[in-house]
Amino acid sequence: MSTLSETLERYRKLGIAQQLDYEKLYLYSIITHSTAIEGSTVTEIENQLLFDEGLSANRPLAEVLMNLNLKHAYEAGLGAAKAHAEISTELLCNLSAKVMKDTGADYNTLAGSFSSASGDLRRFNVSAGRGGRSYLSWQKVPIRLQEFCDWLNARRKKLSPEQVDEVYDLSFLAHYHLVLIHPWADGNGRMSRLLMNMVQTEFDVVPSIVKKEIRIAYISALAEAREQEDEAIFVRFMREHHVRNLEEQILDFLKSQEEPAGF
Repeated sequence: MSTLSETLERYRKLGIAQQLDYEKLYLYSIITHSTAIEGSTVTEIENQLLFDEGLSANRPLAEVLMNLNLKHAYEAGLGAAKAHAEISTELLCNLSAKVMKDTGADYNTLAGSFSSASGDLRRFNVSAGRGGRSYLSWQKVPIRLQEFCDWLNARRKKLSPEQVDEVYDLSFLAHYHLVLIHPWADGNGRMSRLLMNMVQTEFDVVPSIVKKEIRIAYISALAEAREQEDEAIFVRFMREHHVRNLEEQILDFLKSQEEPAGF
């Protein structure tokens, strides 16, 4: 399999990103697959109609709102990335509030009340499913999240757009470590994928789409990396998946160039 940098170079030379409405439709695909990972059944075509025409498909309201909320979060997050904004706890919590705006909940715990719809950090402990390992205790989340932001900002400053493989690896590591911290009561997966795409956007590489078709393998890679305490497992999985995605797009583009125009 080709490296990410080699595949991206082929992708760029073909001018795939210069197609009509490429950036908008690619973003819609990212959003659709990210929410599908979380159980949404809204399709890309339905999201296109929802986002562009305000036409809602016959889907549960919570799913429609989940997709609209994530679109607004992406618009804010990618705007911050293009402006090379510092990654901070405040920025991440503001983005989380956009992700969970209409589907978040209020919580009353022994440690106090908080709202996931407002982007508040969680105030209870969580585990990875029934019988799974516990995530970081809630009391440690604020400090660990600040340490994570400091680490990510320091790494970003050392990178340039020419370091394609290193940019992708950092984006995958940012995704992985934000999941490990699990700062919020809900929306951690969507936020981790958004942050990954923000790092990629800042350095002008094609953003990764975690496709719904690989949901089980994706979750398994996260779990295995966590259980083995080996982040390289997840980074390798994400590299291979993104190369396959880009190669599929290249193949589809080449096929479209061979087809005669219809009349």
